[in-house]
Amino acid sequence: MSELDEEEYRLDYFEQEGFTRKECDSCGTHFWTRDETRETCGEPPCGQYDFIGNPGFDESYTLKSMREAFLSFFEEHGHDRIDPYPVAASRWRDDVLLTQASIYDFQPLVTSGQAPPPANPLCISQPSIRMNDIQNVGKTGRHTMAFEMMAHHAFNTREDAEGYAYHGEVYWKDQTVQYCDEFFESMGANLEEITYIEDPWVGGGNAGPAIEVVYRGVELATLVFMSMEQDPDGEYEMKDGNRYSKMDTYIVDTGYGLERWVWVSQGTPTVYEAVYPEMIAFLKENAAIELTDEEEALVHRAATLAGNLDIDEAEDMESARANIADELGVDVERLRSLMEPLEEMYAIADHSRTLAYMLGDGIVPSNVDSGYLVRMVLRRTKRLADTVGVDAPLAELVDMQAKRLGYTNRDTIRDIIQTELEKYRDTLDRGGRRVRQLADEYAERDEPLSTEELIELYDSHGIQPDMVAEIAEEHGATVEIPDDFFSLVAARHSEDSATEPTAESDESTAETGDAEDGQVEKQSDDGHIAELPATDQLYYDDQDRMEFEAIVLDVIEREGDDGYDVVLDQTMFYPEGGGQPADRGTLSTDDVTVDVQDVQRQDGVILHHTTEDPGKGEFIRGQIDTIRRQRLMAHHTATHIIGHATRKALGDHIRQAGAQKGTDSSRLDVTHYERISRDERHRIERIANQIVRDNTPVVQEWPDRHVAEEQYGFDIYQGGIPPGTDIRLIHVADDVQACAGTHVGRTGDIGCIKIISTERVQDGVERIVFAAGDAAVETTQRTESALFSTAEVLDVSPRDVPETAERFFEEWKERGKQIDSLKEQLAEIRAQAGSDETIDVDSDGTTAVVQRLDGDEEELRATATAIVEDDTLAVLASGQESAQFVVAVPESVAINAGEVVSELASRVGGGGGGPPDFAQGGGPDVSALDDALAAAPEILKEKLND
Repeated sequence: MSELDEEEYRLDYFEQEGFTRKECDSCGTHFWTRDETRETCGEPPCGQYDFIGNPGFDESYTLKSMREAFLSFFEEHGHDRIDPYPVAASRWRDDVLLTQASIYDFQPLVTSGQAPPPANPLCISQPSIRMNDIQNVGKTGRHTMAFEMMAHHAFNTREDAEGYAYHGEVYWKDQTVQYCDEFFESMGANLEEITYIEDPWVGGGNAGPAIEVVYRGVELATLVFMSMEQDPDGEYEMKDGNRYSKMDTYIVDTGYGLERWVWVSQGTPTVYEAVYPEMIAFLKENAAIELTDEEEALVHRAATLAGNLDIDEAEDMESARANIADELGVDVERLRSLMEPLEEMYAIADHSRTLAYMLGDGIVPSNVDSGYLVRMVLRRTKRLADTVGVDAPLAELVDMQAKRLGYTNRDTIRDIIQTELEKYRDTLDRGGRRVRQLADEYAERDEPLSTEELIELYDSHGIQPDMVAEIAEEHGATVEIPDDFFSLVAARHSEDSATEPTAESDESTAETGDAEDGQVEKQSDDGHIAELPATDQLYYDDQDRMEFEAIVLDVIEREGDDGYDVVLDQTMFYPEGGGQPADRGTLSTDDVTVDVQDVQRQDGVILHHTTEDPGKGEFIRGQIDTIRRQRLMAHHTATHIIGHATRKALGDHIRQAGAQKGTDSSRLDVTHYERISRDERHRIERIANQIVRDNTPVVQEWPDRHVAEEQYGFDIYQGGIPPGTDIRLIHVADDVQACAGTHVGRTGDIGCIKIISTERVQDGVERIVFAAGDAAVETTQRTESALFSTAEVLDVSPRDVPETAERFFEEWKERGKQIDSLKEQLAEIRAQAGSDETIDVDSDGTTAVVQRLDGDEEELRATATAIVEDDTLAVLASGQESAQFVVAVPESVAINAGEVVSELASRVGGGGGGPPDFAQGGGPDVSALDDALAAAPEILKEKLND
């Protein structure tokens, strides 16, 4: 085994251009440079930002002009320009949540060679979001949570590789570095100042050599050469401790940080002034941040060293800040008071852009997955704004960024933010009580609140760590907030993806998501099934056909089950998948007919579960349960219609979060930030039924994946992401979705759609339950029958039921109040009567009332409460359906009510307990109640003497 050695980086291009390989005197990494006198790699903390006040390029660029310069350069060098994908990677992938690098657009199908890329080579400028560096944002001057990764990619295979969707080499390492050099040169950069740092890359089961490109103290690009895969027997051992071997595919994966290139072109103190100039000016004015000339000069000097505040490199933030202050010759407290408001303001600008991206691409705040991440950013931004004194509404700040990014759903974005802030306020009210309770506990133990408690408080109640610290201090407890707190929170809700991001390697993490639709594939280690040919799926050829003929290829006896899995050469039976249940029916030979009870797909083979063996090699006739299939088809098409109608009624942020089709009803879960009202439900139903009445054809097609994505966007993956180069699209009116299910021929075949109910199944997800076709009629009839039956009971017309029910309900509540009042009066009367029948418990004047009342629990409790107000013990019992006891003890009496009740209840075959002043219990043996009550005085005396 060996690590990647020098030869992986000893490129012909480096040799031809006169580069020298050096070892950094500061950090020990190897790098390539044209400057033979250079001693360090140049990346902080081994260098500082040398372009601040000294722009690194010939011209000053904006985001738009820099993006165009990059894409045009690579177009001129033979690359096709590709439109960017959404930041919500879960729109086209089921293994990650957010787009964190341009390579995410082509994983895993293209990078594995299963599907061709949309172009080869290609260039793109991909909006991306990374959460792991959230607390670096604002401090280092260079980190942004939202950024655009300009990139060029080439997808290659080895000459002897076969069976891949692309073949041969487009270009590799030398050409990649040459392109980088030439682009720098086109910008007017001084090539002598560029260092190419060797930094092998590992991520998500892949690895390869990589080069970080640093110019004047900032990393502007990363060039990754993805060429290896994890292999226990591989010859290379990488920095993660795993072995790797060479792959048949090898991919150029580059990343050029757009914002940093703009920053270097302008030479501003931080990247934020370069990319958010209008917003930074607005925030400074709104928060009344004004700096003197002397302070501006100090900020400018501090900015050149801000790279040392990277939490991944610094020992801790306080030490790093102190080191910078020492180098600048200023007091650290003065530096902190000057810089922290600016850093918080920079973070607000960046976070607002992140929120605009996430909400603009349809991510709805919730307590799971990407919804949780957008909620975390929103709440942190709100807290930062409050801390720095920005009083502009958060919705306005995000809207400024959404407008600049060109989103058209800005009204929805504002509504989501307003709704989420209202939820946040409610959460803070509830969470504050929990913080105070915890603070008291930790103060008593003289321990600081743990990081895990801080994360749990944030997770469950949204309480920011600095708020916890403030409350804890008031209660005598301390809080130690880790520098990377929000990275820890994000990591708690994220898992490593199949392939980690590569470019801009100091901003990398990954998340996972879930897919809902697509044909179910139940993988198996059964080698026998793997040897069988894939089953020909006839149900896609003619979905209305219910009979077919086939040959039985195999019959597999199910282990531990009274049944068989029958494999045919072709079938009309639809296997369970995409939320659609399997077909049922029969398989018949000349001698036997067997029932098909379930159908599953495994490794491309469709298995028909039967109770009998029809015989291997037999010629069979298959018959689908027609009524069941037709109902399932109607409900599946209706699911598409309901989803489309919901988007039309509520907005384009609506996404499918789950679905299940049935014969009597179906459900569709959708992302939405508030409850669906009755009026909105009616509107959805009207739109859906108009589509049914239009009787438009339901059309299927099998286009190339890239063609489909380009033409219809990523909303086609509402139900999940199917594999393969060609995907099946279902067109229902204006709705287009990738779908593997069966459907009616025309929308009019459904008949009608009736929404049965809507409910919130989790934060940010609404469930719509509906019925289609005959099931819709049956549902309406059941509702009508219930209404008429209620009308008969109330002796009114069906139209008057709501008003009558409301009147009866109000009368019932009023009578309940009267009953409660009478019970209280009765309790007082009983207490007064009982006071004349007190017994002495001891010689000090302690008295008790011991009575059997035979009332309900409320009466017992009320009477006991009234008795104890006179400083008298109360032991009350009831023996209706079971034996019950209530014991109440005044504060002045040293008797534990719970112990008394426990003793009494044990004598009637039960148990009980409660706090020292009031307890209740009982048991099933009513016949023993009187004897138990007779023993109460002695029990009281014993407990008092204890």
